[in-house]
Amino acid sequence: MSGVYSSRAPEPVGLYPHARRVGNLLFLSGVGPRERGTNKIPGVELDEQGNVISYDIEAQCHSVFRNVRYILEEAGSKWENIVDVTVFLTNMKKDFPAFNRIYAEYFKDNQPCRTTVEVGALPTPIAIELKVIATID
Repeated sequence: MSGVYSSRAPEPVGLYPHARRVGNLLFLSGVGPRERGTNKIPGVELDEQGNVISYDIEAQCHSVFRNVRYILEEAGSKWENIVDVTVFLTNMKKDFPAFNRIYAEYFKDNQPCRTTVEVGALPTPIAIELKVIATID
């Protein structure tokens, strides 16, 4: 088993790697839409206390998918090797339609298993996080 640390994905917010390889499987830690080297979250506007004023779920979806791709590629895998995705949304009713539409664009050729759940909060002021399992050829 070996930890994978991406030089392009956002830094983890705790003591964990971006991913771990076990045999030919790659298990990604939860991946959000933050940008590397900053606390900037695409599409999120915060007040002075760090509370979310508004957010754009579409911008966050594109960013989280980009971050997943960064980790996969640096670990020696690729988008087409994703076999399972767990999606955490903080507002299922509001965000699921847009998320589902964007998800379909990214996964039209590769259709992994997927579970989508609503959570009360995520560790940073994000509206989406993905947990991914992929194979490595």
